[in-house]
Amino acid sequence: MIEWDKEILLDQLHKKIDTFWELSGRKILNIENEYDHSKGSPVSTIDGKYTSRGWTEWTQGFEYGSSVLQFDATDVDEYLEIGRSNTIKHMSSHVSHIGVHDHGFNNLSTYGNLLRLMHEGKIPQNDWEQNFYELAIKTSGAIQASRWTKTQDGGFIYSFNGPHSLFVDTIRTIRIVVVSHLLGHSLKSENDKTIDLLERAMIHAKSTADYSVFYGEARDSYDEWGRTAHESIFNINDGNYRCPNSQQGYSGYTTWTRGLAWAMLGFSEELELLKTLPDEEKIGKFTKEEVLNFSLKAAKATCDFYIKNTPVDGIPYWDAGAPNLYKLGDYLNKPADPYNAFEPVDSSAAAIGAQGLLRLGKFLQKKEPEQANKYWQSGITVLNTLLDEPYLSTSEDHQGILLHSIYHQPNGWDHQPEKGKVAYGESSMWGDYHMRELVLYANKILKEEKYYTFFGCINSNNI
Repeated sequence: MIEWDKEILLDQLHKKIDTFWELSGRKILNIENEYDHSKGSPVSTIDGKYTSRGWTEWTQGFEYGSSVLQFDATDVDEYLEIGRSNTIKHMSSHVSHIGVHDHGFNNLSTYGNLLRLMHEGKIPQNDWEQNFYELAIKTSGAIQASRWTKTQDGGFIYSFNGPHSLFVDTIRTIRIVVVSHLLGHSLKSENDKTIDLLERAMIHAKSTADYSVFYGEARDSYDEWGRTAHESIFNINDGNYRCPNSQQGYSGYTTWTRGLAWAMLGFSEELELLKTLPDEEKIGKFTKEEVLNFSLKAAKATCDFYIKNTPVDGIPYWDAGAPNLYKLGDYLNKPADPYNAFEPVDSSAAAIGAQGLLRLGKFLQKKEPEQANKYWQSGITVLNTLLDEPYLSTSEDHQGILLHSIYHQPNGWDHQPEKGKVAYGESSMWGDYHMRELVLYANKILKEEKYYTFFGCINSNNI
């Protein structure tokens, strides 16, 4: 399990963070100048060079969003221009995309971050530009929410696999549904029926907490506290839950660690949003307290599972139940080995999960200080590991910033540079973006700037 360093403080990471942003900026410019976008969005690297994969264009917002985050951290206008101009030119198709569950990835990373910077005064106020970003987010959130499957006890936003499929990933993409609501928008359906977007997002969150996260009790008594299933399958004829499944993990009965990380971060961010709402506020059929309770339980459970089932340095293997982990010996009580011959690590899961640990720790600081310290220091331990080699990419020839990211192990989509070794040494656009987001989160706390949230793109007078 993670040996969280009780001594290391965020203040001690100043130099590493500065180095990170220097490297990150050079890699953004390298991609902007050298990548051939006619081949599609950059997804992951092969021999250090970004390549596309014609499946869905779910990483384009991470590319342009990375430039916006880089500007936020460094105040270098060149990065703002790259992020803003490419968002305007290329992201409109993502706003109106009816075939994916990725809206909160692509569109809050771009339109959302740009709108946040305007509200924070980091870019000049421009009413037309603000209206443009807001309209994109409103529309994107409503389209995301329209992918709806009713169940016996609620419903969920279904994945690109179809109406039967609830993905654990989507817990982090529903934030755009929430922001659309906070901007005063709603979804209209037949006969002008109005669908409340915040209620729909929270019903989805409740379904994720109930069916994607396991607690070792009641229906899950055979299972383990905090395990997650990548996919939950439902009978769409009667709305009944059928079974756990996995697309990118080893099985429905093991934990794909990137899916786990999405849940850690998604539920922790949801808690931060709920904190801003009035105590008496009703969220559709839920009270605020009910949503807080199921969200906090899911956040704690998933973060606990991550801490317990990850090597001491905080970097997980791609699936907590991967079939060859036993060949690594006592792998949980030593640092992860990205160069081993049996199972790859996934640094992108670490970057996502670390942010979840930090946000949960921050949320619990006053109520449960001992638990808060466990989560916070675990997050700092992961961040500290990622800011060093072999995970920090220091080579000028490599376009990625975070090394040893894994996309789809079952499909064999990841580059193996050396015979007899697992896939290693490559980067992914989502891993690079979330590493930048993690470091920016830490950066803002260090500089005592406004606390960084996904709903920071809403004028604070509105919530």
